[in-house]
Amino acid sequence: MEHPGFFDRAGPFTLAAVAANIGAQLGAGADPDRLVEDIRPLSDAEPRQLSFIDNRKYLSQLDATLAGACLVSPLLESRLPAATAALVMARPYHGFAQALLMFYPTSLHPIVLAGAAHAIDPTAMIEDGATIEPGAMVGPGAQIGRGTRVTAGAVIGGRVSIGRDCYIGPGCSVTHSLVGDRVILQAGVRLGTDGFGFAMGRDGHLKVPQIGRVIIQDDVEIGANTTVDRGALKDTIIGEGTKIDNLVQIGHNVIVGRHCIIVAQSGISGSSELGDFVVMGGKSGVVGHIKVGKGAHIAGASNATHDVPAGARYFGTPAKPLRDSARELAALKRLASRTPIKDRDVASSDDD
Repeated sequence: MEHPGFFDRAGPFTLAAVAANIGAQLGAGADPDRLVEDIRPLSDAEPRQLSFIDNRKYLSQLDATLAGACLVSPLLESRLPAATAALVMARPYHGFAQALLMFYPTSLHPIVLAGAAHAIDPTAMIEDGATIEPGAMVGPGAQIGRGTRVTAGAVIGGRVSIGRDCYIGPGCSVTHSLVGDRVILQAGVRLGTDGFGFAMGRDGHLKVPQIGRVIIQDDVEIGANTTVDRGALKDTIIGEGTKIDNLVQIGHNVIVGRHCIIVAQSGISGSSELGDFVVMGGKSGVVGHIKVGKGAHIAGASNATHDVPAGARYFGTPAKPLRDSARELAALKRLASRTPIKDRDVASSDDD
């Protein structure tokens, strides 16, 4: 059975209604009575759906999109395919946030337990052999498989699905998520929280609703107090067999491949992708919208700021191939040793 989703959608709306709501202008030739039913990314949008672009990195997706309408700046209006109507505005990302609220009016305050009077909602589906410890809460329509233990203080939100033989540690919160089999969530894990999405501006920062999900595949383990944000429009995905340490932050729309290792205090920014068998050392980071290739290693305390090739070993900030970084450090060390600092120079610097 197809999952019903976590957010109820309003609409459809005419292009004229959307434009009026968000302060956009219809582009030349756009039919004001054309209906749009939903909002999707450029790569996934269909003729009855609305999309947006606010990052020139995705121009190739704009050229190929099937979206019926798209929020664009005046500079990009001419790039739209002929079948895509333009909604033109100076700040398309702000318009996107406002349109999301129009289509998903409850998205900023999603329901978790729906005011249930019972610790386990009567509509939840708990397979025989699952264990719900005292103090745990299970929301409406949630599904929990055989052999799974939900420990004291954990919260399982409405419509969440958790597979078989899982362990949900004390104090975990699992919302807007679909969890596979044999998954271990240690104490305090947060799945499905808001992604960090804000349309920034001089007049303040507009919160962008996050209507995606978190998908945790089979045999994943996630350490204590790690957070995995739900996607903005698409899903945040953690691949089969991946092991994540304590205190890791995984942003919205991130895709982590199979059998990756992510060590404590690492961070992966939104919309980045890790291939299979990637290793991230402790306190390492990946900036948003980049790809780390299959089998690549990012050393501890290193930060990848550009795509990392498959199988590469990267080190430093900004992270570079290990050999290049080692040569630079060695050269810097040699330079420092050849330029002794005199005592009087140090004293003069201290006086300043």
